[in-house]
Amino acid sequence: MPSNQNVQGGKAFGLLKEQQRQKLEEINQEYLEDQKYRDEEDLAEKLEGFKNKYAEFDLNDQGEIDLMGLKRTMEKLGVPKTHLELKKMIVEVTGGSSNTINYRDFVKMMLGKRSAVLKLVLIFEDKANGSPCKPSGPPPKRDIASLP
Repeated sequence: MPSNQNVQGGKAFGLLKEQQRQKLEEINQEYLEDQKYRDEEDLAEKLEGFKNKYAEFDLNDQGEIDLMGLKRTMEKLGVPKTHLELKKMIVEVTGGSSNTINYRDFVKMMLGKRSAVLKLVLIFEDKANGSPCKPSGPPPKRDIASLP
């Protein structure tokens, strides 16, 4: 954000979010132009979904997913993990090069052939959101004779 703009609060936050979206969009464009991913089906739609999912994970708006952001997201998805498990997930995605997950590592994981734990959780969550598993509403009334 240029220093000559004197914005605060919501306007500053909006500018920050817009800058982050632009950075993610630039990275998506690199993947769209990369010959390595030309054979990927619906690549543009997948990258747009990854961008939205990554923005959802980046809770502190720093442009990277840190340990606590990953922990809160896993809890929100209903798959709570210990700090040790979360650290292993981050190492699995980054290859041990960082303590946070950047967007490039996130996209490589999602497009890659390896089955990272985080990738499996996200795929499971997407499928679970697509079709409701449990019925909605109150459970049906039962009488004593029907109980085991």
